[in-house]
Amino acid sequence: MRNWLVLLCPCAVGVALHLWLLLSCPGGPERQPAGPLAFFPQWKLKHYDIIVGVLSARHNHELRSVIRNTWFKHLKQHPALSQRVLVKFIIGAHGCAVPVEDREDPYSCKLLNISNPVLNQEIEAFSLPEDVPSVLSEDRIVSVNFRVLYPIVITSLGVFYEADGVGFQRNITVKLYQAEHEEALFSARFSPPSCGVQVNKLWYKPVEQFILPESFEGTIVWESQDLQGLVSRNLHKVMVNDGGGVFRVITQAGEGSLPHELTEGVEGIAGGFIYTIQEGDALLKSLHTRPERFTSHTQNLEKEDALLKEESGTYDDIVFVDVIDTYRNVPAKLLNFYRCFRLNWAVDRTGKWQELEYPSPAYPAFACGSGYVISKDIVQWLASNSERLKTYQGEDVSMGIWMAAVGPKRYQDSLWLCEKTCESGMLSSPQYSPQELRELWRLKELCGDPCRCEER
Repeated sequence: MRNWLVLLCPCAVGVALHLWLLLSCPGGPERQPAGPLAFFPQWKLKHYDIIVGVLSARHNHELRSVIRNTWFKHLKQHPALSQRVLVKFIIGAHGCAVPVEDREDPYSCKLLNISNPVLNQEIEAFSLPEDVPSVLSEDRIVSVNFRVLYPIVITSLGVFYEADGVGFQRNITVKLYQAEHEEALFSARFSPPSCGVQVNKLWYKPVEQFILPESFEGTIVWESQDLQGLVSRNLHKVMVNDGGGVFRVITQAGEGSLPHELTEGVEGIAGGFIYTIQEGDALLKSLHTRPERFTSHTQNLEKEDALLKEESGTYDDIVFVDVIDTYRNVPAKLLNFYRCFRLNWAVDRTGKWQELEYPSPAYPAFACGSGYVISKDIVQWLASNSERLKTYQGEDVSMGIWMAAVGPKRYQDSLWLCEKTCESGMLSSPQYSPQELRELWRLKELCGDPCRCEER
């Protein structure tokens, strides 16, 4: 059994899950099938020692083909293992209806909702309504988080001022930080002899200009150098000019908000910034051609659905779970299928593995995503609690967080590899391409050990 697993796991597209699933109907034959049989009636009513679930993206036809023609073929031809082990690819039943070019990020299915962008001019990000008086608060540090959805350049940072007719009489520093970075990208210091330029109800000073790219996440921090607090407002009392949707303010209570301890000072607005939208012509062209992309994408999804239906009918080894098939939904795919451990792993706040739901700086112990084995009782616990379990950025860290509540006994095997490398006797190794998988299997057939074959 161990030898078969050695080269099974590297085939999985980043993840191979090994679990025990009891394919039976509780309460006798007169009851309706429960668990997997309710969703997958084509499965035979049979007890398997191990079910191998391979998380697979809808478009990875070639990878699945290579797996079927190598490791899985070996399994099916094995007289003992073929009766004890069941293998299924886990695929989201729905493709994302939004083309990749029109998503907020390539890992989700959220529409980049930009309309009527304000181009070729400077834009004030925040402003106070005319009827809102400027008053001092007790807060000496105020900050706001934001996410860039289309490239912008910040040209000036600003602070609110007191409308008392005596000019600017404060000492305030404004800084812009990139998420998870301790050093400020740029800053501006305001003082009575150097207060900048007054525009509406703000004082502005120019800053070094950087292009803030799509998906940039930053924090603007206003800090009073005096004993007095800042002139600040609650986010709901400030008008936000997002230029047609090129950036979004991230509130602590909002969707996808950063954890509270990552926000310096009190959440609010104590000034603003002036910015311009970059690559305006490209943006207009993209918006103009969006309907054509949606039409073409819808047609491609229909073709993909037909190919998957044909593939499933031919091989009978696919489980379609009721989720939209994107990277952000991998934990949901895992939970739907259920109805070596990393310790002190730092939480990422940006990029592909961006975590916006788990507030701690490090995750509980979790198995790296290349593969792991769990027992029947854990599968049953996950299945019975699937409606209540919260999903996080990845299925591996989600599993670690869920298991922290259960406290299972963990076994770590150094041959479950978390990085792409070849070791004799390995049980898993991720990120192989279809061509590399074919070559590994050829060497295994030739030498018995693809990592120590003389041909390598």
